[in-house]
Amino acid sequence: MHLGDPIKILMPSLSPTMEEGNIVKWLKKEGEAVSAGDALCEIETDKAVVTLDAGDDGILAKIVVEEGAKNIRLGSLIGLMVEEGEDWKHVEIPKDVGPPSPAAKPSVPHPPPEPQISIPVQKEHTPGKLQFRVSPAARNILDKHALDASQGTATGPRGIFTKEDALKLVELKQMDKITESKPTPVPLAPPTTPTAPLPTPATGGPSYPRPMIPPVSTPGQPNAVIAVSLQGTFSEIPASSIRRVIAKRLTESKSTVPHAYATADCDVGAILKVRQDLVKDDIKVSVNDFIIKAAAVTLKQMPDVNVSWDGEGPKQLPCIDISVAVATDKGVITPIIKNAAAKGIQEIADSVRALSKKARDGKLLPEEYQGGSFSISNLGMFGIDEFIAVINPPQACILAVGRFRPVLKLTQDEEGNAKLQQHQLITVAMSSDSRVVDDELATRFLKNFKANLENPFRLA
Repeated sequence: MHLGDPIKILMPSLSPTMEEGNIVKWLKKEGEAVSAGDALCEIETDKAVVTLDAGDDGILAKIVVEEGAKNIRLGSLIGLMVEEGEDWKHVEIPKDVGPPSPAAKPSVPHPPPEPQISIPVQKEHTPGKLQFRVSPAARNILDKHALDASQGTATGPRGIFTKEDALKLVELKQMDKITESKPTPVPLAPPTTPTAPLPTPATGGPSYPRPMIPPVSTPGQPNAVIAVSLQGTFSEIPASSIRRVIAKRLTESKSTVPHAYATADCDVGAILKVRQDLVKDDIKVSVNDFIIKAAAVTLKQMPDVNVSWDGEGPKQLPCIDISVAVATDKGVITPIIKNAAAKGIQEIADSVRALSKKARDGKLLPEEYQGGSFSISNLGMFGIDEFIAVINPPQACILAVGRFRPVLKLTQDEEGNAKLQQHQLITVAMSSDSRVVDDELATRFLKNFKANLENPFRLA
């Protein structure tokens, strides 16, 4: 039977920051009929686990990349389909499509049968000469005057040959007490690889606590040099796609975004009373839901803070979409409460619960975590009093929220008498991008946020 060209299933781009993906599970088997819109497989992106749907009717003829494969580059061939009625058993991989990227199968170093130490080639190394670690300044002086560090004594910390040691050599040379160093030819010896740790040098010269040759790590196994000197071991920890992206984005944020910080203490006593009243009516809301609402209301009052920086300049954002940090086993992800200023407290609470569950289950859709105009990260439930968060570009601000704690404050009653009264306070710290939200604007935002949070009727 004549076979037409197979339908290629390629690794798709499922998020703006996705560069590669992992095949979590194939939901169809080879030879199984597929209709357009059917779920083919589950793919772990840099944000979540997303289902890849079929775009055509046909038969899944060949699974090119098995489930469990990691770091598959975008555009790599992961499977093939044929049209109904065609012989799917004899489908061939198209010649113009190569095998999956080498990143799909991370290379695992094969441990040698015995610990081996590779010795790098040393410049002008003459047997019998001591090998010094020479400081850059000392090396320049030695090269200029044609001297060698082995002609002197290293006095620096940990055996470093210092600038002062080099100057002493120059003085001795000027006094004709030392001759210029001329490298002598050394006969070449066949390369050998010792299969045991090098013996300790004879006690004729200085001994240094640090090895002259840096150890080479072997993933999952103790290094030979480390095992000898430190008696320690280590294991490589595989990083998920989410954690790799988090590491990359946080590093970029701290190195490219000029962070500014401001903190404020807010009294949540009134919020707690309202929350208790709502619980009586079987309406479950958290303090964080009020914080989300207060931030959204404040952003509506101060649209100059609801901005982003796209690399070329500031952009005014039309919608108030609050990104809420949710901790998962694979890392932190920020699902979005869209149009939060227009939502009520109960609607915000319902949205947070639903999105948090989807985030922990890895079921968030791209549109549920992409975008956002302002972020909130709350560690109060972990007993943290206060902390500072890193901005999530291109957003301009993130609000870090600590736990609410009882504090005694001196107040006055109606008759003007002083008395101690207990207040429930939380500390919020805002990190802002100074390019678009300066200190004065950030200070006014926190002032208005505090007033809104401490007066729940403003959130209606």
